[in-house]
Amino acid sequence: MSDEYIEEEEFSGAFEGRVFRRILTLIAPYKMWVVGFLLSVVVVSILDAYFTYLSKQIIDQGIVPGNRSALVSILLQYGGLIVVQCVAVFGFIYLTAVLGERVRYDLRQSMFNHLQALSLNYYSRTPVGWIMARVNSDSDRVSEMVSWGIVDSTWGVMNIGTSLIFMFAINWRLALIVLAIIPILLVVAVFFQRRILREYRQVRKFNSKITGAYNENITGVRVVKALGREPENMREFDGLTGSMYRSAYRAAWLSALFLPSVQMISALALGTVVYVGGLQATVGGMTIGGIQAFVAYVTSMMWPIQDLARVFAELQLSIASAERIFSLLDAVPSVQDQPNSVDPGEIRGDIEFDHVSFGYEDGQSVLKDFSLKVKQGETIALVGPTGGGKSTIVNLVCRFYEPVSGTIRIDGRDYRELSMHAIQSRIGMVLQTPHLFSGSIRENIRYGRLNATDEEVERAAKLVGADTFIRTFSKGYDEEVGEGGSLLSVGQKQLISLARAILSNPQIFIMDEATSSVDTLTESLIQQGMETLMQGRTSFVIAHRLSTIKRADRILVIENGTIAEMGTHAELLRKRGKYYQLYTKQFRSQMEQAFNPFSNPAAQQA
Repeated sequence: MSDEYIEEEEFSGAFEGRVFRRILTLIAPYKMWVVGFLLSVVVVSILDAYFTYLSKQIIDQGIVPGNRSALVSILLQYGGLIVVQCVAVFGFIYLTAVLGERVRYDLRQSMFNHLQALSLNYYSRTPVGWIMARVNSDSDRVSEMVSWGIVDSTWGVMNIGTSLIFMFAINWRLALIVLAIIPILLVVAVFFQRRILREYRQVRKFNSKITGAYNENITGVRVVKALGREPENMREFDGLTGSMYRSAYRAAWLSALFLPSVQMISALALGTVVYVGGLQATVGGMTIGGIQAFVAYVTSMMWPIQDLARVFAELQLSIASAERIFSLLDAVPSVQDQPNSVDPGEIRGDIEFDHVSFGYEDGQSVLKDFSLKVKQGETIALVGPTGGGKSTIVNLVCRFYEPVSGTIRIDGRDYRELSMHAIQSRIGMVLQTPHLFSGSIRENIRYGRLNATDEEVERAAKLVGADTFIRTFSKGYDEEVGEGGSLLSVGQKQLISLARAILSNPQIFIMDEATSSVDTLTESLIQQGMETLMQGRTSFVIAHRLSTIKRADRILVIENGTIAEMGTHAELLRKRGKYYQLYTKQFRSQMEQAFNPFSNPAAQQA
């Protein structure tokens, strides 16, 4: 399957043997753990049934005849077996808990690793909430099923089986009556659990949507507040939570009705056992201890039957979760290394677009028969209207995407012959909205080269002009930046991103609207950092502020996926074409803002 967003699945509810077998492979590395806790559960189940039989012996052989020695002997046996059972209980609880955690760890590690390998179009089409639901709640459900689900089902089957064996040993006629009740209980249990499961599927579906809504509203909180969207967002969120509440309410109502239904059938079985057993006791066919043991066995069988029905329902729900996890793990990156791809060890930076066409969607071309040759160390500026294809060009250079037709060459070689790591590890990129990771300033700069020393980190910051503001913090380079760099200004984050890029020592450098969101003073600092970083490196600069690209070796005006104009700043101004129109329009707008207090935000604030 391709790495496209898959809508929240409507699980059919049928038992999927293929998926279940794949789930079982998750516990294959831990076979000995599984054998250990299963043996422990079997021991506990057998002892539970035997303790009930011993209670019959205590009544019939010790209490009723008044035989003190028999009573002491049975009680000592009882006490010794209790110790064995305690050890077995400890064993299955410990082994099951550890197994569940290991499966959960393996699933999350596999998903995280696979997410690192997926291409950008997977993330552009797949909501973060969908991914987070797979990594968190779905992995929890599957790990619970392969650990506690197996324990509960094994315990249920063993408990019912051992109880029936002891009941047949005591009185086979009464055992047949109980045996006839079990299918009725199973049918009732499955009837309710199927309907409960259906409602819980809806709960899961709405849970994913709610997770996505949380993520969007938290990450976009500035836009929400700026546009006054809080009331509308609350209404939409109320609709989602209301739908989830109604499904959860119906599931709770069915669950509440399920237990009384089982209890009524169980009471019928108990009444029959007591009545028939009482009649046999009057004629000498049953002992008092035997009747008591039978009642205890029938009572103890009710919970395993309910547990088996619950496990059956959760098994289907876990299979639905597993399908969603496997759909993520089976997503194939649209861009990946070719079988014989190589790392040449060094990239000079000669780049060629040879009749390249590309579109993000089938039938929608963004670049059309695009050709361009860039020499090592050359700085190429890309300007033009939004949607013209500027960012697509640099995305193709980074090999985040690959051409639909045509060829891109690096150092004269089709770049699909090179490994993705060979290309992307030699590219430095600074984006319009820089992203920093939680941690210190030092850790964020070092993110570009993990083995860099503190001196190299600080030297990179000085080269781009970031050292000055970093020193103003009380902790200096060890100052925390907050989640996503929330404790820093946009300009400060941009300078740290530049330092990170220069520390990684890239052969190819890309600036995508890096100065569009900063003030003029910060822009000049960023330009100085850019000039330092671009020396001797092949560079692509996307900018709407044309003042940042005057010194570029070539400026390309990109419109509708083609090169409308190309030349130096001076050459394009002399042509008085599209670039001239863009430049004069922007210059005139800047002059108006400088002299018109009503259009100048700084003047308005003053």
